[in-house]
Amino acid sequence: MTTATVISGKSGEAGAKTLRSTAEGRFLFLDDEEDIRISTRQAFDLDGLDLECFDHAENMLAEISAGFSGVVITDIRMPGMDGISLLGKVQEIDPDLPVILVTGHGDIQLAVEAMRRGAYDFIEKPFTAAHLIEVARKALEKRALTLEVRRLRSGAQGIDELEATLPGRSEVMRETRKQIRAAAQAGMDLLIVGETGTGKDITARAIHGLSERAEKPFVSINCGAIPSGHFESELFGHEVGAFPGALRARYGRLEHGRGGTIFLDEVESMPFGLQIKFLQVLQDRSISRLGSNETIGLDVRFIAASKVDLEQEVAAGRFRQDLLFRLNTMTIRLPELALRPGDIPLLFSDLVYQAASRHRLETRPVPPTLLAELSARAWPGNVRELKNAAERFALGLDLFGEGTAPAEESSGSTLSEQMASHERRLIASSLAAHGGSLKPVYEALGISRKSLYEKMQRHGLSREDFLDRQSKNHPSR
Repeated sequence: MTTATVISGKSGEAGAKTLRSTAEGRFLFLDDEEDIRISTRQAFDLDGLDLECFDHAENMLAEISAGFSGVVITDIRMPGMDGISLLGKVQEIDPDLPVILVTGHGDIQLAVEAMRRGAYDFIEKPFTAAHLIEVARKALEKRALTLEVRRLRSGAQGIDELEATLPGRSEVMRETRKQIRAAAQAGMDLLIVGETGTGKDITARAIHGLSERAEKPFVSINCGAIPSGHFESELFGHEVGAFPGALRARYGRLEHGRGGTIFLDEVESMPFGLQIKFLQVLQDRSISRLGSNETIGLDVRFIAASKVDLEQEVAAGRFRQDLLFRLNTMTIRLPELALRPGDIPLLFSDLVYQAASRHRLETRPVPPTLLAELSARAWPGNVRELKNAAERFALGLDLFGEGTAPAEESSGSTLSEQMASHERRLIASSLAAHGGSLKPVYEALGISRKSLYEKMQRHGLSREDFLDRQSKNHPSR
């Protein structure tokens, strides 16, 4: 599970060193305030620990992989990507990675949201540096144990780390993993093609992790999420006065990846006018910041990804053919779930286990009849959609939007366990029926609002899960 502890307060310093801790691992710290980074770094130094500090979430994410042997500590309220969003990104990379969320704005709603998303604890400030270090050490110990258990499980099942990251026993997945290993060793630029939810980001990270650049940065750039007017500055950086509002120089995202891997997700979204400049970068392996004539060498590997057929984009005049030729020196096509239905039972069971661990719940057995139903079902959202279904199953919620929680096998359960399970289903069903509105739920169940709130916390239920589906029908709730 992604163990996330929320501590209200701030800390850190910009830099990166090797951990001197008695336990193997690294502490990564993110905060947008330099004085906070410095003070927390000093506190860790006094305790014999080195802290690697960052002021942008993207830079920290570049250091994280599925087998990362450390702990993430991040402020929760920051410009750009906040701590809650970063927690989600980390969980996508490795759901078992401990994340400590730090905030100076303690409120109950934030605590509930953080707990729902996998937070281990919520502590309001003021907090002592000794307390933060104690929590960080325990998180690191937990991470070491998790990685050891994972290694033992993989060894017992005869699978390696890549297969644990991209599981599946179908022939098409075995061939895909074979291509990934070959791509990692080749070291050339490459293109990953796959439908939404097939795991393009995970695949790119796996290739980086198996390559000679594994110890260098992995910088992920979603081309579809950058406003077209900011694209050039975001990628190449700028000097002071390069354009109105450029009050200080800024490194571009490409510079942050020097020595490592640059992952260009949704590359089809790159503005057409900028594609020729990017083609020049691929050819020359150098860049110039906006407002500068200085050439900066760029030792990086580029991995591009697209969810659409780029040849069709070329035919439609939206993508340059010469850029496509430069990117697809090697192409990996990720299979959609429809091509490997036999992998669905294994995938779903593993995703349920991860979700239950993340929410600190007992793993519910998945009935064979349900696994058969899932295997026969269409999954247009692929593994991402299957993951969402597994999350809802682990929480005892409705998988397919029909307003009721799935039935649970009660064989072998004690009376108290069956009663707790029944209570959870009743509350979940009532929440679904009333679109997440609490008042009609506690009135219908004949309990107080406080009692309902406590039971929801105990059972890991959140009204937001039900608002997602029915909020449009109940705008006032």
